[in-house]
Amino acid sequence: MALLAVRDLSITLRRRGQPDLPLVEQVSFDVEAGQTLAVVGESGSGKSLSCLALLNLLPKGARVGGSIRFDGRERVSKGAVDAVRLRGREIGMVFQDPRGHLNPVRSIGSHLVDTLAFHGTGDRNACRAAAIELLAQLRLPDPPGLMRRYPHELSGGQSQRVMLALALAARPRLLIADEATTALDVMVQARILMLLAGLARDRNLAVLLVTHDLGVAARQSDRVCVLYAGRTVETAATADFFASPRHPYSAALIQSMPSLHRPEPAPALPEIMPAPGARPPGCSFAPRCPQAVARCRTVRPTLAGDGAAAACLYPLAPPDAPRLGAAQS
Repeated sequence: MALLAVRDLSITLRRRGQPDLPLVEQVSFDVEAGQTLAVVGESGSGKSLSCLALLNLLPKGARVGGSIRFDGRERVSKGAVDAVRLRGREIGMVFQDPRGHLNPVRSIGSHLVDTLAFHGTGDRNACRAAAIELLAQLRLPDPPGLMRRYPHELSGGQSQRVMLALALAARPRLLIADEATTALDVMVQARILMLLAGLARDRNLAVLLVTHDLGVAARQSDRVCVLYAGRTVETAATADFFASPRHPYSAALIQSMPSLHRPEPAPALPEIMPAPGARPPGCSFAPRCPQAVARCRTVRPTLAGDGAAAACLYPLAPPDAPRLGAAQS
């Protein structure tokens, strides 16, 4: 059984005097213990909103439907108090901008000690010792000295590792990393991703890795979930996904991967992804899809398949699908 099972997740925004605005529809995926699921897609596809819904962190006026089951227990119908218990203890989250989520007037030590105390690690001395040990596990230099420093005194990579320490303080079973390495340089990004992979292996930690970087998804994940216009359009094992994507949007994403060995620019999709409230009645990708037919513009496809699933009326056959090596050469 999957540790996290999301089925037909929907998020709508209530608007005074206007119809509800659908932001996310038909999002489904599973994450198992010890497994990393990469959630990919263009900006605005619903990746971050779906993650915030898992922790009841959506803005006021947002309404959640569908099913979110964590460890077999339904969470959609639970209230804010239950979500507070879940956050940190069961599910940790690392955001994209670490400095935006660290209090600039509090030391790193106070961030960590208060977090550990909230989760019942022990008295202040025990929490301080645990915080230093956690910083050491995350390979931060001089943990005791770092405890006295403030967020503005840290580099981007150090700040992100502090955020990771905060997310892991209560030893959660699921970690959500929402574009957690996007603002970092390539070398720092690689070190943090290697650290994250080691933690997942050592702790049997489930990881939900939200990224727009397909290279990161290829290297770090066991499975891939593709979102487009607020819907899941494909799920598959990572190797299968890059070898033979089933959905035309997935194939277009792979073909757009940059490569030093390709002289011509990577192909780009025409037009833009439809905004919430302007999505077509059929397949949302139909206006940009090179193989769309009239039926695609009127019939909404559903996610269908065993293990590898694609929400497409005419999914790509494996022999016709582009290969990762071809996309990069």
